[in-house]
Amino acid sequence: MNPPLKGIIPPMITPLLENGGLDINGLQNLIVYLLEGGIHGIFLLGTTGEGPSLDHPLRKQLISEACTIVDKKVPVLVCITDTSFEESLELANHAKEAGADILVVAPPYYFPISQKEMQDYLEDLAPKLPLPFLLYNMPSCTNLHLSIDTVKRARRLGAIGIKDSSGNQDYLFSLIEEFKNDMQFSVITGNEAILPEMTKRGGHGAVAGGANFFPRLFVALYNACMINDTKAISKHLEWVNWISDTIYNVGKEESRYVKGTKCALSLMGLCQEYSARPITPFNETERAMVANFLAEFPYEKEYPSV
Repeated sequence: MNPPLKGIIPPMITPLLENGGLDINGLQNLIVYLLEGGIHGIFLLGTTGEGPSLDHPLRKQLISEACTIVDKKVPVLVCITDTSFEESLELANHAKEAGADILVVAPPYYFPISQKEMQDYLEDLAPKLPLPFLLYNMPSCTNLHLSIDTVKRARRLGAIGIKDSSGNQDYLFSLIEEFKNDMQFSVITGNEAILPEMTKRGGHGAVAGGANFFPRLFVALYNACMINDTKAISKHLEWVNWISDTIYNVGKEESRYVKGTKCALSLMGLCQEYSARPITPFNETERAMVANFLAEFPYEKEYPSV
């Protein structure tokens, strides 16, 4: 039996207009570009998608528009995590009505909570969810690193997998080992560079931010991992690491990963560069640096479109 989720699932940015509204044209362009790049799913309203910074009407609009454009070609994942339990449920129900496939649940942010409180939260939330759910471990943003016991409890409540963005490789490999015999539970990494090692150990894919602008690179890396083509893996991984050293490393703000991703997409003509407050776009010097980096990567030559 195949796991419910596998492959390359971009944590899609949310294209915005200068006035903070949804950039519908940019959204259309971006989703078509991702689908043509061969991605295996689309993840909405995650960290890269600036979900917590968007008002609820805009989140709902994004979900509805994205599901319409995707039109069931790949699974649509929607992060419903909010500081309010009721708002999370409302977003979950809207996602179901809009045609989404999977909900994503991280610990409610702001207040630090215990593992038991998170387990109790899931006990209350899971039976009310209208769609299957994926756990999201993002301790740098939620103040809680999900324990293996909490993940096991979530699995008993119906979780179909976990996306781990903790950056802790030992923890990720422990998850893979714990669920290695469960063919209906996916372990997905948020760390792009670790994809070869985690798939070798039995992991199922990556929510790869760089797939927003270079989807065919990440799909090629995943495909090479699936057949253990070490030469191809080495080539693709070199470019993945290059992205971390260049586009993700422009500017000094902690938000430079999101800013760099949106800047690259803007320079590629796919959508506008605006972010939700408090994140601001790159200045002209930083923007020029990203443009120079993009020019260094012969993307169409190395990873031509079909």
